[in-house]
Amino acid sequence: MDQINADIKAAMLAKEKEKLAALRDIKSKLLLEATSGGGEVTEEAAAKIVMKLHKQRMDTHALYIEQGREDLAEEELFQAKVIETYMPEMMSEDEIKAEAAAAIAATGASGPQDMGKVMGMLSGKLAGKADGKVIAATVKALLNN
Repeated sequence: MDQINADIKAAMLAKEKEKLAALRDIKSKLLLEATSGGGEVTEEAAAKIVMKLHKQRMDTHALYIEQGREDLAEEELFQAKVIETYMPEMMSEDEIKAEAAAAIAATGASGPQDMGKVMGMLSGKLAGKADGKVIAATVKALLNN
């Protein structure tokens, strides 16, 4: 939160309106979480909020590109890049594959019908470190082999 406040001040002084809009959005969501959650926002909750904001920007960017609105798409992409700097370090595909293989071995999963067991175990463990779609695709590929 302190880092975001400092960056907001710097963006205001530099008159960077687009960057300021993204930073204020992050701050407002974190403040909303703090007031609804009882005061402090945990590091994990903050990471989830930032990841959600990034995903929203990327989805909107794709939608604008699809509709031929490059001007609006460019703004969304810029804001997504600003938000990206506050995201936690993501795991590589090899690391995800290793975690998925370990989870499959631990649960004794033998085929696609056991995907729910494996995903239940991994989604909690890898929350904030990897995208759910990537985890699901990796697990599915490993269970189908």
